[in-house]
Amino acid sequence: MALPLVSGLNPSEVAFLCEMEMVTVIPRQRLEGLDLVGGHTPPLQPPYRTPLPLWLALLLKRQRRANILPPPWLTPSSLTAILEYENASASFSPTPQLPAHLAISPPFLPSATADAPSNALPYHWLEISEMLLDAAPDDVGEPDNLRRLMRDLREVRMAKMRKGIKLLEGGREINMNGVGGMEVAEARNFIGGVVDGLRKIGASKEMSRREREAEERENGIDRAQEDEDEDEDMEI
Repeated sequence: MALPLVSGLNPSEVAFLCEMEMVTVIPRQRLEGLDLVGGHTPPLQPPYRTPLPLWLALLLKRQRRANILPPPWLTPSSLTAILEYENASASFSPTPQLPAHLAISPPFLPSATADAPSNALPYHWLEISEMLLDAAPDDVGEPDNLRRLMRDLREVRMAKMRKGIKLLEGGREINMNGVGGMEVAEARNFIGGVVDGLRKIGASKEMSRREREAEERENGIDRAQEDEDEDEDMEI
């Protein structure tokens, strides 16, 4: 018997998709380009910076063939500024701006390369940060401080999501702009359960209202009939 498919992506699937993000590497030796399903990768020539998919960059890092340049937003100063914004604002920190004109439609924007903005968290910020801190802590400055800032940032953003759920319970809508992919995957079941519960409560209230209106109509017809009978008796 086949198990029912869960709606949406789970955290492991989101992390797998995140490995398609482009990052910047500094090769330590010459390597020819590769013909992949997603396209051709450029050849590696030290010491020139080269954009590569995250999964390939992690593989070359483990083989000590390249170093990974952390994106500009993955620095203590940038994360501190973003954390201050999160604490001072009710909304989530802004995401990277979309290019004005796109010649093609890529699945991912270059939001984790060395040219990415330093004041905006990309959609896969959490997964990229954890992978780089796990596989290339020597390439990332102050890894312990970054882990602390990421923990604080994650707690603040989760508190905002929990506050948004309370707004849903009150029948109001919430703004989820800026929420990351892993954050959505982790909170999907809980938020989905709340929404389903609210939907059931709303359906129950609607059913009760319809039954009450039907009963009132029947009682109104009966009362009108009784009033007519009383008038006829008085005339007699």
